[in-house]
Amino acid sequence: MNFYDSLLEQTTEERDYLLSAPIIQQAMSGIVSLNSYIGFLTEAYHHVKHTVPLLMACGSRLPERLEWLRAAVAEYVEEEYGHQEWVLNDIAACGGDPEAVRNGTPKLPTELMVSYVYDRIARSNPVSFFGMVNVLEGTSITLATQAAGVIQDKLQLPNNAFSYLSSHGSLDIEHIEFYKKLMNRLDNTDDQAAVVHTAKVVYRLYGDMFRSLPLSA
Repeated sequence: MNFYDSLLEQTTEERDYLLSAPIIQQAMSGIVSLNSYIGFLTEAYHHVKHTVPLLMACGSRLPERLEWLRAAVAEYVEEEYGHQEWVLNDIAACGGDPEAVRNGTPKLPTELMVSYVYDRIARSNPVSFFGMVNVLEGTSITLATQAAGVIQDKLQLPNNAFSYLSSHGSLDIEHIEFYKKLMNRLDNTDDQAAVVHTAKVVYRLYGDMFRSLPLSA
């Protein structure tokens, strides 16, 4: 079994925990409120704004033996730069206050998730960052495009309220193929273990983030 498939197999329980979050189940059933969607976008802003800094932290700490992975990190930085502004634009299109979100603070699970990955990069193994990538991009493929259609249909929001969700559903399909190739090239057992462990924890924290959002009435 290649490492990417093994990663998916080893994180099944944690992935199921995320996908069983009540708000996700509601959304997939067509039950959604504007308050819930803005709540999701708010937390998205507070972790998406760290994507590029986390990538840069990871890239700066990778050993020379993983120079090929540092090149991939540089490519990720270019593609991910500025996506937090897409989230704020979506919030504005929903009638929310993007500046209040920009200057606000995340809910505890979001803050812990981001802090945890910074810590794993700095104190454990920088390759740990790719555990977070597995969670966020894999979840986007599973949920983003489908959820965007359901939410827009129910709330009758304009197209420009979904730049983050709609783009990441399709964009991350390309990203995950790139990610698979990177992970299958990762042949050091310590690096592999770091990715798996981080993915397990991030699935739990991301699941808790969804559980912290307001449910639709």
